[in-house]
Amino acid sequence: MRGREVLMNSLVAQGVDCLFGNPGTTESPLLDSLADHPQITYYMALHEGVAVGAAKGYAEASGKVGVVNLHVAPGLGNAMGMLYSVLKARTPMLVTAGQQDTRLRLREPVLGHDLAAMAAPVVKWAGEPANADELRLMLHRAFTIAQAPPAGPVFVALPIDVMEQETEIGTQPPQQWHDRPQVSASGLDAAVAALLGSTAPGVIAGDNVATARASAALVELAERLGAPVWHEPLRVQAAFPSRHPSNQGRIPFTAAAVCSALADRDLVLLVGADLIPELWFDPGPQLPEGARIIQICESEGRLAANHRVDIGLVGGLADALSRINNQLAERGDGAFKAAVADRNTVLRAAQEAQRRRDGEALRKVWDARPMTPKRALHEISIQLPPEVVIVDETITGYQDVEALFDFRGPGDYFAGRGGGIGQGIASALGVQVALPGRPVVALTGDGSAMYSIQALWTAAHYGLPVIFVVLSNREYRVLKHNIDLYRHRFNVPSNRAYPHMDLTNPTLGFVEMANGMGVSAEQASNPEALAAALRRGLASGKPYLIDVVVSGKQ
Repeated sequence: MRGREVLMNSLVAQGVDCLFGNPGTTESPLLDSLADHPQITYYMALHEGVAVGAAKGYAEASGKVGVVNLHVAPGLGNAMGMLYSVLKARTPMLVTAGQQDTRLRLREPVLGHDLAAMAAPVVKWAGEPANADELRLMLHRAFTIAQAPPAGPVFVALPIDVMEQETEIGTQPPQQWHDRPQVSASGLDAAVAALLGSTAPGVIAGDNVATARASAALVELAERLGAPVWHEPLRVQAAFPSRHPSNQGRIPFTAAAVCSALADRDLVLLVGADLIPELWFDPGPQLPEGARIIQICESEGRLAANHRVDIGLVGGLADALSRINNQLAERGDGAFKAAVADRNTVLRAAQEAQRRRDGEALRKVWDARPMTPKRALHEISIQLPPEVVIVDETITGYQDVEALFDFRGPGDYFAGRGGGIGQGIASALGVQVALPGRPVVALTGDGSAMYSIQALWTAAHYGLPVIFVVLSNREYRVLKHNIDLYRHRFNVPSNRAYPHMDLTNPTLGFVEMANGMGVSAEQASNPEALAAALRRGLASGKPYLIDVVVSGKQ
């Protein structure tokens, strides 16, 4: 068989049913082979970053490895920013790119480059087969590494002549994945003893909880401990229900703020890895020195990577949390259970108080015109059906999204990680492909939308009924907040204007852009118009864009 047959049969064997890409000449062997593999649907994007973003959303929503096909050096270069976000999100992905004929390598052909070296900084592993005989093992290794904790993207370059070479080494069956190794019994016993002895435990949970299908066990643990639960500041999924009394929202972006938020905790349980990404430098530790730190992690290499850990456990999260819950139930005495009941009562009271504060904050801006983002997001939240999936890139509006929407667990919410913008509307494509029976709404800002606006064409071309809601404040609002922080931290005079952060003169025409790519669209500048637009969009069964005019930074 030829190399391209090894590639396509390997994808089928791995359960790949869709592929996202932007075609080019060196991708001809793959594109021409698709007709012989109707079980794989190809979704074309008009920019490589959109293809990677869509595959990211698909992988996260489906639980499968996302697969992307790019075009040589410029195509891979266009995808690098989104690939960085995939790496930081720990999303399993196989990224391929067509490569020039290896016989031209020394002649420096058009579009030629060392693609594996180019991809290496933003993937877990990168390679290029020297001949068709290497394809089977290389693809097997790629899928294995992509899924091994911590999951992430891998890269394989596909030279056009290698794809056409003959080989007798065919497809390797996929390996059977079983549960992750269990945490040690002694470590588990030490962790449970520490939890039973804590009078003020707290939990920080990562996306790993969602991908490990451990959310239900985490909810049970929070209730068995009477513990508040924070999640990482740049989260990809909803690992914990947004309206649970224990939910405290996102942990802050700076070490000092994290220590302040956890100041009254005598024990902090970290569930996952890399949970405290910092935006600004603060001297001192990431976690309060007076608290005992326990970490459960699926990857030994990420255990205690950036902070001290007193008790470290490596193993599957779902199994570890379930075993901890069982031991707490067996070993907790009457005094422990009474203390837990008191702590849960305090958490419920704090939640009610926060809801009252949120309601008062909303009432204060209820009649403001233009609408504030908070008022617009409230209107959106009450119009959408309960089975909706939110893909969130509101950035400065994330706290309002979390307060106003009911995310019950994994599958209800998807977002970006890494800090790069433009992930939202691209990712929504893949989420809709993975979850065709659920309505998908992408919430984004105008600045973020412009990084991957070509995604609208793909939505129209394949009939993906995503509702794209663009909150147009006509500025890079997050940068205005951050320059305020910069000026404060570095003692810079703060009476200056915000440089190069306004999206005006001209104002972006999202309705016109959407129409030009085959997507119906309208603008909404008040709550009534927004509500009506959402109803029309949902009823259409087609991709729909709503340009929502909201206020900027006051």
